[in-house]
Amino acid sequence: MPLNLWLSLVALCAMGAMSPGPSLAMVLRHTLGGGRSAGVAAGISHALGVGLYAALTAWGLGALIVHYPGVFQAIMLLGAAYLAWLGVKALRAGRGGALEAQAVTTSRSMAIRDGFMVALANPKLILFFVALLSQLITPEMSEMGKWLVVVTAMGIDGLWYVLVAMVLSHSRVLPWLQSRAMWINRLTGVVLLGLALRVVWGL
Repeated sequence: MPLNLWLSLVALCAMGAMSPGPSLAMVLRHTLGGGRSAGVAAGISHALGVGLYAALTAWGLGALIVHYPGVFQAIMLLGAAYLAWLGVKALRAGRGGALEAQAVTTSRSMAIRDGFMVALANPKLILFFVALLSQLITPEMSEMGKWLVVVTAMGIDGLWYVLVAMVLSHSRVLPWLQSRAMWINRLTGVVLLGLALRVVWGL
């Protein structure tokens, strides 16, 4: 892959990872409820989900969606349902006040599950890879070039969300977040439900 093309890919993946959305809300929630290890686990598993989408795009997801639009709509609906479920969970966690919300804990296995599933359920990721990466991946691209696309997308996403979890779990930051857990949970729930409704409305 030419250097200028790879740098374009790096820029696109960085902008995609850093844009606020359900992925950031999910990492924040697991860091708040489970500390650094849960937040890092969520970030790494999210990167694996991103890598899966990048691999599917590199080996023909875009062509499949063009020929079978119903498959794309089904994926979007399933993703919206999962985001809505996470949103309801977040809102319920925030009802009882700061102390009760602070006690809502998460485990590393839950963080891994949600990290991977949020990546798969996020319609922004589907559109990002199909609309943008499919423009960078040509039929003439070598297998090594395709794997470079996958590793780059996965690596940038993982590095960003692991960094987010590390910063949020700092000894001075985490207590501040925990004292405002109720409002963070509510905001997270609203963001996730809003995105789910937006997906359904756009179909």
